[in-house]
Amino acid sequence: MRRTALAALCLAAAATAGLTGCGGEGRADSASSDSAGQSTAKERKSSPKPKEEPFAGLTGGEIAERALKATTGASSLRMKGDIPDEETGGTIHLDMALDKQGDCAGTMGVDDQGEAELIKTGDTLYMKYDEAFLRAQSEGEPEADVDAAVALLAGKWTKTSAKGADAEDIAGFCDLDTVLGGLEDGRSEATRGKTTTVDGTPAITLEEREGEDRFTVHVATKGEPYLLRIDSTSAADPGSVSFTDYDEPVPAHKPAGDVLDLDSLG
Repeated sequence: MRRTALAALCLAAAATAGLTGCGGEGRADSASSDSAGQSTAKERKSSPKPKEEPFAGLTGGEIAERALKATTGASSLRMKGDIPDEETGGTIHLDMALDKQGDCAGTMGVDDQGEAELIKTGDTLYMKYDEAFLRAQSEGEPEADVDAAVALLAGKWTKTSAKGADAEDIAGFCDLDTVLGGLEDGRSEATRGKTTTVDGTPAITLEEREGEDRFTVHVATKGEPYLLRIDSTSAADPGSVSFTDYDEPVPAHKPAGDVLDLDSLG
């Protein structure tokens, strides 16, 4: 896992705005009787069965590699979290479902500067901006132009070709292969942590580092070993991204009602 791949996943999101989880079986020690040389049926019945150790015999790095393989093998997922944006120094708020067909649906925003809804289906990109988002993105423009843009666009669905130059970056983020690209490569030096749950799903934590940066990774221990959450615990770049809805259909549908065609406006 180079830079690490887990760190790269967070950065990939910020830049834009079958193995089972349990490996191995636990073994219970048999209670012995000095007098009889063996356990009675009653003693065996009352002996508590120890819990299986998740990913028994695997190192943290090996678990991380399984998690990345499972995650990159998913046909779709949902990413949600707060991610530091190195370019602006702010924090990106992201909630996006996306798949390997390049369709996506969700919201994104930066700090308290409003929010934009986004849908990409096929070759068409739909977006709806609130007033705060439009004004923040138009900072430095003539006031009259900003007011005109707000009057024209705020709260209204717009559409444009996803192949256009202005939409290329955002449309690229909607492709799950692009967002997760290359995460299968390399090796991880992650160390095993404690077992826990993430939104009710049993998980194990892994501790990953990249220079001064520190990441806590949560991996599912039942079913596919998917990534469930990545937390950056670095003081300079704190952030967290969760991953849910694996292999679920992405709700990318053309918005109902009137849609403003930006391409026709030039």
